[in-house]
Amino acid sequence: MAKQSLSGWNKRYRSFAFWWSVGFGAGLLRPAPGTWGSILGLGIGYFLLQLPYAAGVLVLGALLITVISIFAIGVIEKSAGVHDAPEIVIDEIAGQWLAMVPLAFLPYGWLELGLSFLLFRIFDIIKPWPIGPLDRKVSGGFGVMVDDLVAGVIAAAILAMLMRNVL
Repeated sequence: MAKQSLSGWNKRYRSFAFWWSVGFGAGLLRPAPGTWGSILGLGIGYFLLQLPYAAGVLVLGALLITVISIFAIGVIEKSAGVHDAPEIVIDEIAGQWLAMVPLAFLPYGWLELGLSFLLFRIFDIIKPWPIGPLDRKVSGGFGVMVDDLVAGVIAAAILAMLMRNVL
């Protein structure tokens, strides 16, 4: 079932909640806005990995994004009457940052960066248990965010396993 777009919401371009939730424009790119949001998350996350305490920065950043996004998405849902529009990609940014956490602890290169992206996108798109039920059953701004956060955590666990045992 196709998700309903925010294109019918007349006040969208004047709303901070809109610009925040669409990743300041990344979610307006076509095709596959979620992939564009994840790419933005990967790019910003790469720079965050250069900071001291990078793992903490990524996790706290994802939590801060989540708190702000719950409210911003709530504003959108109330104003536009649309739940989890395809343009909303702030959840992909937070999830991608969580998927990158193992890179703060282990030596990494382009392969590992790419794997963090690929694993996150696979789990975000396929939505295996418990991601799928969370996506379907949790509503509101938290419902939009939670499936991507869990996808990021699962991707991070698999990436860490691969980096320690295979790569």
